[in-house]
Amino acid sequence: MSNSNSKRIQVLNDQFRNTFQGGKVMMTRGIQALGEAAVADILDQVRAFNKFTKDNDPYHEHDFGSFTAHGEKVFFKLDYYDAACEFGSPNPADPTVTTRVLTIMLASEY
Repeated sequence: MSNSNSKRIQVLNDQFRNTFQGGKVMMTRGIQALGEAAVADILDQVRAFNKFTKDNDPYHEHDFGSFTAHGEKVFFKLDYYDAACEFGSPNPADPTVTTRVLTIMLASEY
């Protein structure tokens, strides 16, 4: 993927992750089991996450992060599907053909 595509994907990923608008947000049962207050806090931490490094973001797309919340290691991951969510996106840099899906999970569920 070209650097310009990676930068465009990063911008789109950050925009979606910060607002949860323009895609789908999924969370696992483990996250839900932590309770309503913990879920709200975790969602806020996902929105605010900015600790991207070469280790957790080698392609500079801001599509993965991890942090500790409520005594648990939490992962979030962005995946790219086509508009119908049937197959992978033909071009994650193009929001007209891509549905972003953000999954939030406990590391132990991975």
